[in-house]
This record gives sequence, C-alpha cells and structure tokens, in this order.
Amino acid sequence: MQLKHGLHLAYCTNIHQGESWTETLANLERYTLAVRQRVCPDQPYAIGLRLGDQASRELSEPPTLLAFQRWLDRHGCYVFTINGFPYGRFHGTRVKEQVYAPDWTSAERLEFTRRLFDLLVQLAPNGVEGSVSTVPGSFKEFIRSEGQVQAMRLNLWRCVEHLAALSERTGKTLHLGLEPEPLCFLETSEEVVRFFEQLRADRPNDPRLARHLGVNYDACHLAIQFEEPQVVVRCFQQHGVGISKIHLSSALALLPTPEARQALRAFADDVYLHQVVVRSEDGVIARYRDLDEALNRQAPIATCQAPIATRRSEEWRIHFHVPLHSCLTSVLGTTSDHLLGLLDLLQEDPRLCRHLEMETYTWGVLPPELRNRNVVDQLLAEYEWTLGELGKRELR
Repeated sequence: MQLKHGLHLAYCTNIHQGESWTETLANLERYTLAVRQRVCPDQPYAIGLRLGDQASRELSEPPTLLAFQRWLDRHGCYVFTINGFPYGRFHGTRVKEQVYAPDWTSAERLEFTRRLFDLLVQLAPNGVEGSVSTVPGSFKEFIRSEGQVQAMRLNLWRCVEHLAALSERTGKTLHLGLEPEPLCFLETSEEVVRFFEQLRADRPNDPRLARHLGVNYDACHLAIQFEEPQVVVRCFQQHGVGISKIHLSSALALLPTPEARQALRAFADDVYLHQVVVRSEDGVIARYRDLDEALNRQAPIATCQAPIATRRSEEWRIHFHVPLHSCLTSVLGTTSDHLLGLLDLLQEDPRLCRHLEMETYTWGVLPPELRNRNVVDQLLAEYEWTLGELGKRELR
C-alpha cells in the first residue's frame, strides 16, 4: 500500500511455500487477496513478490506475464519489489547455507537477477521505483580466493549496467539491494562500505553505481551484529551507500540463563540457518554458525572486540525472524528496539528509503505456541503492528 511521502509497504510473499509460478499465483489468490480484503480493500494494494528461478522463468513467458498483469489490474494490486534472495526451494526442506547459492561469483545469479528486473519493469506502475533484494555477495565459507571477490564485483557491475539500460529505456528507477547477513561475505556496515569503495575503484566516477546498487537493510540482520541504526545509517550516508529497501524484521534476543537456553531449543530447526552472535560481559563478540552449535557450547567460528566494550550482561542474538507483534516469553526477547529506532530515522527523513517490506518467512518453523493462528491472521497482526508504529510517526 502507498503511505505518505511516497513510501510503499508490503509483506514479503516468501512466507508462502511454493517454487513454481502456478504455486506462487495460487498463494496470491488464497492468502494475499484475503489479507488485502481486510487491510486495504479500497485502495491499490502492494505485493512484495518472491520469485525463485523456476517461477521467474515461467512468468517470463509472454502469455503468462500478460495474464498476471491483468490479474493485478483486476484485483487492484501492484508490485514494487521482488525478493530475489532465495534462488531455489525455500520451504519444506533443508535450506541452511545453500540459500546463498548460487552467489554473485556465478553467472547463474547474474542471469536470475537480470530476469527479475526484466519482469519488475513490466509490473511496477509508472512513477513507482522498482527494487530487488539479493544475497550479500556470498556466504563467507564459500569465498576462498581474491578471484572470487573480483568475480562478484564484475557481475554486480554487469547487473548495474543492465539496470541503467533498462531505466533509460523505460523511464523507471530501478535498484538492487545487497542484504548484509551474519557470517556472509557482507555482514556488517563496515564491510558493506569497504566493498562499495572497491566497486567504485573498479570504475571511478561512474554515477550508475549509486543510482542502481544499494543495501537492503534487514533490521533483524544488523541488530544481530549489535549495531545501532543511527550509526549504521550515518555510516551509509557518509560513504554514499543508498538504502534500496528496508526489511521490517526482528530477531531473537536473550540473556542466556538456563531457562532461556532451554526455551531457545524450540527454535532450532533443520530448515534454515540460525546464526548466533554473542556479546560477552567484556564486549567480546563471538559468532556461531548455527543455533545448535551455540546451545551445545561448540567453539565459535569467529571472535572480535565490540566497538564499545562497556561491561554488561552477556547477551545472545539469533538469526530467527520472529513475528513483529510477538512479545514472546519472560525469558525470550526480540530486537524490535533496533527496528523502532530505524523507523524513528525514517520519520526524521522519509527520503531515507521508499520501500518497506515485512519479512517474517519463518512461519512454518515457529514453535507451536507462536503459530496458534492461521497465516492470514498472522499477516493481519503484522500489518496492525506495523501500521500502528508508522502511524505514531505520521508516516501512515
């Protein structure tokens, strides 16, 4: 839906299971239209579309694409953003680190992302920017040589060239957002800035980079790193890194008492990778590859000193997208303060980013007590929370 100041809000349809276009459209008809009817029945309704490789190929067939364009018109819906992070199957099977493959070292990732933009430029209404979110380069464990890093930069520049040509031909503003995530090639704001400096050095004074490549700011991911939104945004602005899209999301956060650690076991699943970042009392940051490794006290894969090493209680933050409206339990909390701080910054400067997308894709692996409603009611509660917070900031 369209908000004040040219902002657009949607929920990301990666919450729904399905890889083919037939399955994707069925989900839109079954779930998305039901949400639309209760949230925004009388105004154009925005869809945050998730397309994997299979669905994107099938939708690219001209008769299929035309039929979807007519479907959008018939139901008063529009698409302004596509989640192009997961390339293959995303639900119902072991995903873990394979969600980052193929990465930006590969021609497959470049071809896939170009295809998404070719679709988006035909789906986004005139006058509305189009964005696609993508993997943060790669997973750190996948990168073993400087040649791979160079290949990432080259492929991203090739994508920027494609977006510049598309924008020139159609008059639509298009941008790609790299999504920093724990234990990935890009995981902190400092790493993002360093990478963008390398991209600029590859082609000095080329204005297309700033126009067409930025960051997908996932509030869950950067909160896990114990970064503060004011610091992150200031860092990006000072170094000319634009924010393509904001993912409205919250992570698990807790003090690791025995009760909290026991409650946390209900969130360890075999589908997604749940990276854990631990800050000790002395400000030492330790990173664990997955939740079970942290719970079983295996050795962390990386440690470093936090920028501000003030003495405080040990805290764990876990890459598990929890519902925005959930209070969880007395021993399990969330990183919602980071998200609220980011919304405060958006209130101060609505030009910071025009694309907002709620992304709680973990519906199928939530513990039963957090999955005690159907998915439509779950999404309605997400909208209620989000629109309430936007309303407080006069952005609704």
